[in-house]
Amino acid sequence: MKKIIASICLSVVLLAQSGEEVAQRAYEQISGYQSSISQTTMILKNAEGDKNIRKLEMKKLEGENGDRSLLIFLYPNDLKNTKLLSYEVIGGDDKQWLYLPALKRVKRISSRNKSGSFMASEFSYEDIASQNYKNYSYPEDAKIITKDGMQYFEVLRIPKDKHSGYSKQIIYIDTKEYLARFGEYFDKQGRLLKKISFQNYALLHGVYRVHTIVIKNLQNQKESTLIWDSDAIKAGLSKKDFSKRVLR
Repeated sequence: MKKIIASICLSVVLLAQSGEEVAQRAYEQISGYQSSISQTTMILKNAEGDKNIRKLEMKKLEGENGDRSLLIFLYPNDLKNTKLLSYEVIGGDDKQWLYLPALKRVKRISSRNKSGSFMASEFSYEDIASQNYKNYSYPEDAKIITKDGMQYFEVLRIPKDKHSGYSKQIIYIDTKEYLARFGEYFDKQGRLLKKISFQNYALLHGVYRVHTIVIKNLQNQKESTLIWDSDAIKAGLSKKDFSKRVLR
């Protein structure tokens, strides 16, 4: 009887949460890394199943008003030293710059182009940017669903940025660890555009870090996978490591 009562109480607690409350707690689970340096592999797969491999170094810096990130292509040679610098602006338009070594020039990514493909992958510039919960509105309370024997919060979030390529996103967050596990992204016409999954989290110095992200475009049947080969947090980086001068 006690177990039944405890189960009922837990269910009541889980149900009585807004979408924003769940999203905030999920964001807190992956926050606190301060700064990070990661080596990653990106695998692009077309509709026929052909693959294209890329290697990147990713640097990130947490900030109260938004995170900063620097992505540097290491491979293949025709993309080597291509760099993307991003400044997140909570509640506003993120600032992004792309350095193209072949042209030896820095290109500012317009907020109107955030929905564009990032270097021919199914990740958009918007997907690559930070996913701070404050950049979305949450019109509904979190729902609880059961899938493959596991319980998830189903959280509907609407991008606040008017230039977003998405009309809405549904994120599924497990009810035990409050980690985002998979999601569905809808285009401006309300059609399902992409499915995303976050796989193989690891706890590193008290912070949850994702190991693999897979995103599939259901409209063109292309898929992109991002794998963390190595990951160091609390890496001692500062704002000077993310100045526009590092693009040259």
